[in-house]
Amino acid sequence: MVRRALDAGPTGADVTLIGADEQVAAAGTGRTIGVGPWGDGTGGDAAAGRIAAESVARAVALVRAGDAHAVVTGPVHKQALHRAGFRYPGLTEFLAHLAGDVEVAMMLAAGPLRVVLVTTHLPLREAIAGLSTDRIVRAGKIAKLALTKWWGIAAPRLALCAVNPHAGEGGLFGSEDDTILAPAAAALGAAGPLPADTVFVRALKGEFDAVLAPYHDVGMTAVKVAGFGKGVNVTLGLPFIRTAPDHGTAFDIAGKGVADASSMRAAVELAVKLAGAPAP
Repeated sequence: MVRRALDAGPTGADVTLIGADEQVAAAGTGRTIGVGPWGDGTGGDAAAGRIAAESVARAVALVRAGDAHAVVTGPVHKQALHRAGFRYPGLTEFLAHLAGDVEVAMMLAAGPLRVVLVTTHLPLREAIAGLSTDRIVRAGKIAKLALTKWWGIAAPRLALCAVNPHAGEGGLFGSEDDTILAPAAAALGAAGPLPADTVFVRALKGEFDAVLAPYHDVGMTAVKVAGFGKGVNVTLGLPFIRTAPDHGTAFDIAGKGVADASSMRAAVELAVKLAGAPAP
């Protein structure tokens, strides 16, 4: 899928492909770096997890040394990472560690819609319990800085998605929007909290530069409905640009040559664009 994404047309990028020895050797791209043999790995085993983690670590080392301008990662199987001993919820958290344990935020972008997740890979009960005004404000500040630095938006317009139906309806359907989210929106100068059933539509129409989503699925669902197969995951807060396709490993079709490379290509194109973004 990576090879098809790169072969689909010019990106203006000099790409270094990092991965299992056999796979990068067969890729047919320019510069390649192998991190070990794939062997007879199934994709979900410890060997595959080690190769994935080592590939990401090597890519980060390149960009931090100034030998690359951005990192684009492919889909990674989280259980394989865990089996290999890398105990992180996902690559976002692993990248934050590699960058010096910096605070990061996950953005999903699909065309004009940009969604920043306040909480990421947590069970819904824990995500709601873990929401705080401070946590939302920190994610919003990271988002604002990235929109200014990488997208060149001098005064980013943020909206905060509500956590309860109808933004709590004045407390009838929950108090979190009034007691936790509203103070965060005020501190950030953001609109909201606005109901989930309207805020993403308004963002798609260009009213906001990004929407802060209080938990994983409300934000991910909006992005995938808006542009399934074309969404890009961007890690905000890192000292370098990192993008990834907005989908998983799809083991059922892996290696069959039928996977849609659109999201991977979109991730490469956005990385190239952000790497050359002018200062606002």
